[in-house]
Amino acid sequence: MLKIIDALPLPHFIVLSLFLGLAPFFPEPHLVEKVRMLFNGELQKPLDIFDLLLHGAPWLLLITKLMLMANRKGEQVS
Repeated sequence: MLKIIDALPLPHFIVLSLFLGLAPFFPEPHLVEKVRMLFNGELQKPLDIFDLLLHGAPWLLLITKLMLMANRKGEQVS
């Protein structure tokens, strides 16, 4: 799985994070709403948990891609 993430270009992850990760944009991004619900202890409905996973996944993939890139850059320096 990491090889697939490493093979895809970074702009794909950025676009995915901005559009799917933040949609719908108004009145507030879904991810912001779901994270707030999580911290307030209100995230209990299965649909809300699914929304958190759906809108959070692109951000996790982007972070993974950036970590793989940083690790690869660190290996080249050594």
